[in-house]
Amino acid sequence: MLHELRVSNLALIDSLHLDLSTLENGLIVLTGETGAGKSIILQALNLLTGGRGAASWVRNDCNQADIEAVFSVRPDHAELNELLEQHLLTDGDTCIVRRVLAHEGRSRIFINDQAVTSRLTGDVTASLVNIASQHDQQQLLNVRYHLEYLDTFGELKDMRRQFGQLFLQWQQLFAELRRLQKLEVEKEQQRDYLRFQLEEIRKCNPSPGEDEQLLRERDRLKSADALLRLIGSSQQQLEQISSGILIEIRKGVEQAVQLDQSLLPIAERLASSGYELSDISEALRSYLQSLSLDPEQLDAINERLVQIRQLQRKFGPTLQEVVEFAQRAESELAVLESLEAKISTLELQVKKVAAEVMDRAVALSRERQKVAAQLEQGLTEELAALSFPQAVFRVAVNSSKALDMEGVHSNGRDQVEFLFSANPGEPVKPLAKIVSGGELSRLMLAMKCLLARRDQVDTIVFDEVDAGIGGQAAEAVAGKISELAEHHQVLCITHLPQIAARADLHFKVEKRVEEGRTRTVINSLTAEEQLAELARMLGGDHPTAQTLAFAADLMERKRKRTSV
Repeated sequence: MLHELRVSNLALIDSLHLDLSTLENGLIVLTGETGAGKSIILQALNLLTGGRGAASWVRNDCNQADIEAVFSVRPDHAELNELLEQHLLTDGDTCIVRRVLAHEGRSRIFINDQAVTSRLTGDVTASLVNIASQHDQQQLLNVRYHLEYLDTFGELKDMRRQFGQLFLQWQQLFAELRRLQKLEVEKEQQRDYLRFQLEEIRKCNPSPGEDEQLLRERDRLKSADALLRLIGSSQQQLEQISSGILIEIRKGVEQAVQLDQSLLPIAERLASSGYELSDISEALRSYLQSLSLDPEQLDAINERLVQIRQLQRKFGPTLQEVVEFAQRAESELAVLESLEAKISTLELQVKKVAAEVMDRAVALSRERQKVAAQLEQGLTEELAALSFPQAVFRVAVNSSKALDMEGVHSNGRDQVEFLFSANPGEPVKPLAKIVSGGELSRLMLAMKCLLARRDQVDTIVFDEVDAGIGGQAAEAVAGKISELAEHHQVLCITHLPQIAARADLHFKVEKRVEEGRTRTVINSLTAEEQLAELARMLGGDHPTAQTLAFAADLMERKRKRTSV
């Protein structure tokens, strides 16, 4: 139930507060001159349901528009409470939806002070408020939406969702089967090509990092002459020092130690240096022995590098990538070689799931046929109450007769279309071809009334559902909306005094110019003010005694109905 609506800095509204908390079920009416700003109220509600916004909607000279609605949540509204709990949005029995629209174009939505996406907002508010606008009427004319209306009325959405999941599984399996079958056709050529590539890599048999190691070895071999000369000379000098000069020095110091013991540490260091120099000399000798001046070894390294670079150009660019390519090729080759068995297994899976899909599709069609008859009867009764006593409404459910998956789609195997005839003796035809504006408004109202009895939405909003309606039909529409308001909170934007007279709460929307700025204001009407507004709706800004009397009669009829 909508308890409060606050709007600031949206279009012509600088500040608006609708307090509806005093009314649980009942009819709330908004009236006013054309262009007064009633549509802005609907615009605000659409924004709160996740609808698109535009920066141009922010009031001039303001940084942002702010829209907030406070809803009560019934404890027995299982679907809504589960959704709020799932996304950690629960806040007792209250759901506060807030939309901020910045002048630079950014938009943010909050539910109970938690930032949420527009999609989640739409899911949550779909259980809180149902808006019937001109857009919904156009959807009723569009055959693409007729199946949605039928499934909603018949409470078949869960069954359809389960079918859709199974159909998606079949689609994925079937696509994989087609891919493997196509691969099967190409597999001989593909297999030969993979084997050729693998043979080329295996013949070379590279290992990760081998190219870098070969480059270092090649550089060392290219410098072998210089290294032999430099290291050879150094090693000879070290040997001379170790076996000649250093021995003489050590002897002299050791003799000196006999005369002065304080020289002992120096003698020990000389001895240690001798051992270290001998080790270095030996290491250099080993290095010299490892040096190769064989040009054939250098040629072999260069040839190996050429082979590796060829592989890198084809499968690289790095040697690691060459190795990984070979691993992938081996896996693909294994798949190709086991393709026939996989295709056979997958064909069985596809056949099994397709049979399940067909069974579910037939079951869904059967339920839709039953629901279609119920919708026909229900809507015909609703239309009779809306001054269509002899109207005929039909739901054509055309199911694919194919025994295979041809004609099956994600929603089943059915095409649904609504057919209508307003006049006796006239054949039923598609809505888009024959329905007038007034007829469409009443059809939409009849559909909303039927659906309202099936869903758990407490608040219903009608935007000028009275378009193209007058006379007896207007009274019938007013009665139907009033009937709906007995069990729902109904917010109605209307130009019909017959509807406005039945209001439990009546708000008037006006456009004013103050200090050079135009602003839209909304005020709750007293009984006296409501009488004046009804008279204006009946006869214009200058009410006559006749229009005032008619307005008073409308209000009196409302009072009598309420007192019964």
